Amino acid sequence: MANLDFTPLFRSTIGFERVPRLLQAAMRVSDSDLAFPPYNIEKVGDDAYRIVIALAGFGRHDLEIVREPNQLIVRGRKVADDNAEYLHRGIAARAFERRFDLADYIEVERAELENGLLTIALKRELPEELKPRRIEIANASDERQKAHEQAHEAAQVKAEPEKQQIAA
Repeated sequence: MANLDFTPLFRSTIGFERVPRLLQAAMRVSDSDLAFPPYNIEKVGDDAYRIVIALAGFGRHDLEIVREPNQLIVRGRKVADDNAEYLHRGIAARAFERRFDLADYIEVERAELENGLLTIALKRELPEELKPRRIEIANASDERQKAHEQAHEAAQVKAEPEKQQIAA
């Protein structure tokens, strides 16, 4: 397995420390780690995502979902049924831990378990100050006219007390 050196990136970037760590972690994961349980990641809208994990035989109480900073962890631990005698055991019931790296501002909306599928709905919620906003472009001559009118009004307000003193 190749080992990449991200040191040159750290010399010229600020605030991107997480990217090289993500890449290095992805390189350490083997295919066998990704085999169980099977899952899909779906984009269901501009800022909406869904993770669907196939968990046949697992119940709500066998699962744990934990949201950490920039990470979602799904754990499962099936309580073994020692009384069962299997002639064939094809349904996996082993413990697992699946980690998903999340971008900034991705929040978990809900999680549901139905028909052996765990569905986790995610949504990107940008703070209002980070959302794009439209900036109106003013006509330069309108701005000059407005400034001229404001200066004229200010001059009139200043001249008003002087007129009252002369009249008195």
